Amino acid sequence: MTNADASDARDRDVDGRARNARPRDGLGRPLPYGAEGVPRQPEGLVRTPRETVREAQALLAEGRPFHAHEVFEDAWKSGPPDERTLWRGLAQLAVGLTHAARGNARGGARLLRRGARAVDEWRTGRGEDRPYGMDLPGLTRWAGELAGRIEDGSAPVDARAEAPRLGP
Repeated sequence: MTNADASDARDRDVDGRARNARPRDGLGRPLPYGAEGVPRQPEGLVRTPRETVREAQALLAEGRPFHAHEVFEDAWKSGPPDERTLWRGLAQLAVGLTHAARGNARGGARLLRRGARAVDEWRTGRGEDRPYGMDLPGLTRWAGELAGRIEDGSAPVDARAEAPRLGP
């Protein structure tokens, strides 16, 4: 098979962009074609900020941080420019929890810390601790504590048990 043949065999969306149609597990890991995965989040949805928070919180509570990350990523890409740092940071927190739950301690801790810095940078710059009902100081504290435990050598974390509460 030539390289051109290999690229033509990739899953594509209706616009011809590469998309992986393989089913995924609750932590976003690809499963074999034909396996039963968890429902995927539709990509590119524009939600209100409160809908984003509500949907992401439900996914986190179900132990599906990878899927919550996709919800935050939609907000990051479609939201107002002055909120992109906030949504990007929240996406990084969710994917940090994903990596930690998959057993990637170093990557998980690094993403949790990076996401916490982004969220805190946005919070400090805006002087806003509770946008859309979220507790940003609590989230950054949660991320730092979890990153510290992961770095201290704890086993892979349980994504459902460790999921943060976004708000009160």
